[in-house]
Amino acid sequence: MNLSRMGIFTRSTVSRKPNESMRLIVTTFVGVVVGFLVGLSFPALSLTKFNLSSGIHTTIDIKYTEYTKPSLSSPIPLQHPLDNNRSSANATSKKIWVPSNPRGAERLPPGIVTAESDLYLRRLWGKPDEDLTSTPKYLVTFTVGYNQRKNIDAAVKKFSGNFTILLFHYDGRTTEWDEFEWSKEAIHVSVRRQTKWWYAKRFLHPDIVAPYDYIFIWDEDLGVEHFNAEEYIKLVRKHGLDISQPGLEPNKGLTWQMTKRRGDREVHKETEEKPGWCNHPHVPPCAAFVEIMAPVFSRDAWRCVWHMIQNDLVHGWGLDFALRKCVEPAHEKIGVVDAQWIVHQSVPSLGNQGESENGKAPWQGVRERCQKEWSMFQTRFSRAERAYFKALNTTSH
Repeated sequence: MNLSRMGIFTRSTVSRKPNESMRLIVTTFVGVVVGFLVGLSFPALSLTKFNLSSGIHTTIDIKYTEYTKPSLSSPIPLQHPLDNNRSSANATSKKIWVPSNPRGAERLPPGIVTAESDLYLRRLWGKPDEDLTSTPKYLVTFTVGYNQRKNIDAAVKKFSGNFTILLFHYDGRTTEWDEFEWSKEAIHVSVRRQTKWWYAKRFLHPDIVAPYDYIFIWDEDLGVEHFNAEEYIKLVRKHGLDISQPGLEPNKGLTWQMTKRRGDREVHKETEEKPGWCNHPHVPPCAAFVEIMAPVFSRDAWRCVWHMIQNDLVHGWGLDFALRKCVEPAHEKIGVVDAQWIVHQSVPSLGNQGESENGKAPWQGVRERCQKEWSMFQTRFSRAERAYFKALNTTSH
């Protein structure tokens, strides 16, 4: 009985196969015809709309941005940088190349390039255009150790709210300075055992300090009882000084006659030195000269001086004799402000940051390095000048 049932089942299955095959063929044919007729009813599609490298990618970018950046109040669709009204082919065929842009930014449209920055402190909330209640016009930097905090506190109070205060900490101690209220608004940069010229080269790039009309780069051991920063700026402007320093109280940490304060004038630009020290009355140290302990630079002068600072010559010795290369005429643009003077206290605090070598005291090793750097800087500068004029003569012939 089971076998007969199996036989009937087999025969009935075989008998249905032709009918099912015919039905499948008819269904397929009808589907093809219907699909063809439906296809004729649509307009031809442009192949450029299927550009996978730009068109589809653009659409995906827009949808993803809108999804991941929802507004808290009402949704505002974000525009994609590419104009969606143009074809993707046109968008990708137009390249941006602006040689006048800063190096490395030639591929950007000029309107988006921000070549300069600032040291203004900003909030983490609110509208960006409401961050700044004031924009200081001047910058003063001090390279400091905590032991000189009282002296720096007195100095900072001589600078008004028109100044950004920036402290470079060579001893690594920063948070302790919050005992002074002004310190909480100041900028602190801490790297152990570095000089102010090391800091200046790395943190005072001309494009960073561009908003400031004048930049003060001062030591920590300066007495400022007779100094007022706002009055100093007025005199610098009045006398057209691009590079300057306050006069030094006579016989107090005095090295050069040029920087000695004169009590009978506002500013002086030249002096007399020891016989043989100046081969011309308009060259250092008789003119066009200030020391590196308390220099003040205009924005334009600093842009030149910054490029002259050497990365490895950290003490800056020799810079004072070369500053004249950055302004013209130097004997008119460089001077000493006598009406606002300071006292150099000659505290060898940075010298104590050195290390003893070969039985020498730490300060001795620092002083030897300073003298060696002076010689190296002079050699480099003279070689650079000779190489320039040699190349100039070669090309002119």
